[in-house]
Amino acid sequence: MVKLTEEMKNDFAKMKIFPFATASKSGEPNVIPIGMCKLQEDGETIWITDNYFLKTRKNLDENPRGALYVWGPDIEGCYQIKGDIEIKTEGEDYEKMYKEVKAKSDKFPAKALVVMKITEVYECKAFAEPGKRLL
Repeated sequence: MVKLTEEMKNDFAKMKIFPFATASKSGEPNVIPIGMCKLQEDGETIWITDNYFLKTRKNLDENPRGALYVWGPDIEGCYQIKGDIEIKTEGEDYEKMYKEVKAKSDKFPAKALVVMKITEVYECKAFAEPGKRLL
């Protein structure tokens, strides 16, 4: 697995909404906005809450890979983060996520925990080296 650098972690923490991309087994793409997305302390695991996934969940069941985009006006870098996905609907990690989500608002169903293990990070900044693998 790949650990984010301190600069990448700082940029990640500033994000409010993450574009989250998946693809079906046949390659049909899907991108959705994710608000409940948290980098774990190990720097190589991201927790994403499945509140309202439909096509995204179907894609992840067929093809357990995903990508997040980290960029915005207050962010120094611009990164595409790719990783392998595991879906959890029970167990200690799921219960921890569920409690955190319900503490924010009972309106969120917190149907599943999407655990993304980071495998690659790419540069997205214009004029730098776009597309270059950073990690």
